[in-house]
Amino acid sequence: MTTSDTTAERLPIALRTEALEAILVERGLIDPSVMDRFIKMYEQDVGPLNGAKVVAKAWVDPEYKARLLADGTGAIAELGFKGPQGEHIVVLENSPEVHHVVVCTLCSCYPWPILGLPPGWYKDPAYRSRIVREPRTLLAEFGLSLDESVDVQVWDSSSEVRYMVLPERPAGTEAMSEEELAAMVTRDAMVGVAKVAVPA
Repeated sequence: MTTSDTTAERLPIALRTEALEAILVERGLIDPSVMDRFIKMYEQDVGPLNGAKVVAKAWVDPEYKARLLADGTGAIAELGFKGPQGEHIVVLENSPEVHHVVVCTLCSCYPWPILGLPPGWYKDPAYRSRIVREPRTLLAEFGLSLDESVDVQVWDSSSEVRYMVLPERPAGTEAMSEEELAAMVTRDAMVGVAKVAVPA
């Protein structure tokens, strides 16, 4: 084994990625603003839109919802969403009595095919530790205050299994189409740090 191999193994992948990006920017091979736009698109639009379609389908189709809760990976694949980081997905249903929230305490394991790239806060050590120790307090900081009667359950994603939250369907949306429902579902609601709100 060469010295460079040993050094590469010791450096976390995030540091190696940052170093490579810095070199490419310095040499004028990539534009940081273009990279930021692509990252934002995959973090907030493309990936979460897939998950929103899954949620909306479950809200309008009870048989699909049953399959989704029994076999998340298979039901999600029915809609064409599969691939790396999505080999084993468990779906957790929120209700008035139970609220699920997802974290990865070791790194940032995340179901990319349905939620896109993980947001910065999901990877932050503060989120990863505090959501386990003081979930209600941290959820309140996200703007989600839950009644003390609600059972908050924190689920720890790993390289073997990733979780997605099936949020509660808001009251008053019974007449909305599947497409209209999907447009309301946010990434944060599918991680469990928010609820789905009806647009004003």
